[in-house]
Amino acid sequence: MNVEISALLEKVQKMFNGFIALLPNIILALIVFAVFIFIGRQIKRLVKRLTRHRRYARNLGMVLGRLAQGATVLVGLFISLSIVIPSLRAGDLVQLLGISGVAIGFAFRDILQNFLAGILILLTEPFQIDDQIVFKGFEGTVENIETRATTIRTYDGRRIVIPNSELFTNSVTVNTAFEHRRLEYDIGVGYGDDLEQTKQLMLEAIHSVDVVLKDPAPDVLVMELAESSVNIRARWWIKPPFRLDALESRDKVISAIKQKLYVEHGIDLPYPTRQILFHDQTEETDGDRSRQREGWPAGKKEVPKPRSISGSLRRLAEAGNGKVDTPTAKEQS
Repeated sequence: MNVEISALLEKVQKMFNGFIALLPNIILALIVFAVFIFIGRQIKRLVKRLTRHRRYARNLGMVLGRLAQGATVLVGLFISLSIVIPSLRAGDLVQLLGISGVAIGFAFRDILQNFLAGILILLTEPFQIDDQIVFKGFEGTVENIETRATTIRTYDGRRIVIPNSELFTNSVTVNTAFEHRRLEYDIGVGYGDDLEQTKQLMLEAIHSVDVVLKDPAPDVLVMELAESSVNIRARWWIKPPFRLDALESRDKVISAIKQKLYVEHGIDLPYPTRQILFHDQTEETDGDRSRQREGWPAGKKEVPKPRSISGSLRRLAEAGNGKVDTPTAKEQS
């Protein structure tokens, strides 16, 4: 027993002596690694600073800066390991990293997929920072494009983090991709109104709004003969194409059209009209009651006579007062 304890103590003593011997190398390696991390950050900041004021090179600068930082840190890791373990060769380290990379690739497949998608998004630039996009049920302004995810700020002040693989493999609507943007709104007018006069008045109302562009020019088109109105679509262009500008122009255009048509010229803006028919499916005129598939089949019982709605309502009121009489001939007619 004493021999085993002595051997164990001797082994611990050797490990401690070995650690003490390697301690200067470990400290030096940590210092070298920290220096390379600092250099990598400075390189990233320098690349971003050089491309900050160039819109079409900004995303590329972000990619190059991050790749340069990663490469610098990786070189620092190689040098630090060679200081701690002088017998470690670069080929052995590369082989070890290759085997580990395969294992890490299987374990972090989704993370690597988002990383590669982020690199492709930054290089191809389907959208950029400060663009306003629509993705599935989310809409807002792009705040940041990272290698893992993209963050957007919604118009009601919330932040949405979307994985880059989702953005790269699905459809994204970029509202600010071009300088101009066209808006439209349908307005229903009465069937008795003069369509040419109405269209001319709508154009005058749209041209009176200062935020509407003269070129491309606005237009109005008859789109549909609806149930209770003739629908005319007003279309106009704005610049810049941001959400706030779109809401402001829509408010002004709709208000101007309503003022011009309804208030100043009395053009009808009709409400939807509906016709409701009451039918209780219990009248003898419904057909063969023994075969009736809707309502209440009469079977072998006597088929009820037709009733007017006024007579039915009167009998219902009398039933509520405890007076129930048989229908008169006038009620059945």
